[in-house]
Amino acid sequence: MLELRRRQFITLLGGAAAAWPLVARAQHPVTPVVGFMTSLGQNERPNLRDAFRRGLSEAGFVEGRNVAFEYRFAEGQADRLPALAADLVSRNVAVIVATGGGASALAAKAATTTIPVVFTTAGDPVQQGFVASLNRPGGNLTGISWFGAQVSGKGLGLLHELIPNVAVVALLASPNLPESGRMISDAQEATRNFGQQLLVLNASTPREINAAFATLRQQRAGALYVGGDPFFTSRRQQIVALATRDAIPDMYANREFVVEGGLMSYGNDVTDPYREAGLYVGRILKGDNPANLPVLQSTKFEFVINLQTARALGIEVPNSLQLLADEVIE
Repeated sequence: MLELRRRQFITLLGGAAAAWPLVARAQHPVTPVVGFMTSLGQNERPNLRDAFRRGLSEAGFVEGRNVAFEYRFAEGQADRLPALAADLVSRNVAVIVATGGGASALAAKAATTTIPVVFTTAGDPVQQGFVASLNRPGGNLTGISWFGAQVSGKGLGLLHELIPNVAVVALLASPNLPESGRMISDAQEATRNFGQQLLVLNASTPREINAAFATLRQQRAGALYVGGDPFFTSRRQQIVALATRDAIPDMYANREFVVEGGLMSYGNDVTDPYREAGLYVGRILKGDNPANLPVLQSTKFEFVINLQTARALGIEVPNSLQLLADEVIE
């Protein structure tokens, strides 16, 4: 009888020991890992990552508490994106966030058909092949678009209002940006309506940016429009310095250039789309299917003028234009 009780006790003890890890796992669920990849550099526009984390926090997920991150930065080199996406897939992250332009989303789409991908893009995600439709994406990708490629016409219109007697306008574009085609076509239509010639200059390296400005001088362009490529944003100090050296009135798609000393910018305020991306990642982590999450479209724009730069160029900005601006830098 004593031996029987001893065997029963050992059996119960063994069963409890086997069950304990299961209980422990139930009490401490595995923390989901979000892969965040971007065309930008690690130190570029940290406010956008902050906006994303804010949205994710609103959805109930806080980094270091119940969600972890794997960050991947292409540092302005679009050709690095496919390897970064493949690396995140190999780590079996729960969601991939593809930001910093359409090239990032294309790399993520090519890398996986199963891991959910939330993108941010300035282009048309249907035309770019990211999703089947805006309302019903239909695959493993969804996200936020702000159709930034279509704002070049408006930006050139503001530039024309400020300096109407310019015959040749240079446009700096990136051949690596999927949205560039639409941006160029809109810019061509705008300048044609203004009776201007558009000089398209392509650049994807710092040296090519220097060469583009050399061509700009040779062709006697009287104004410059710079598209919203993440690579250009990473090289904004170089671009603004060259525009200042050549004393050319410049219009940009991102306000960061104007803060750096550029003349004007007109484009989307992209902090809110990044916050919306965080909210979408939170919904997916809670079980929502990206195929059923419609692509959101952001329509918030901002117009910024640097009056100090205008004065240095000898340009008087009329009050009517200043009143249109969301921000005027003195």
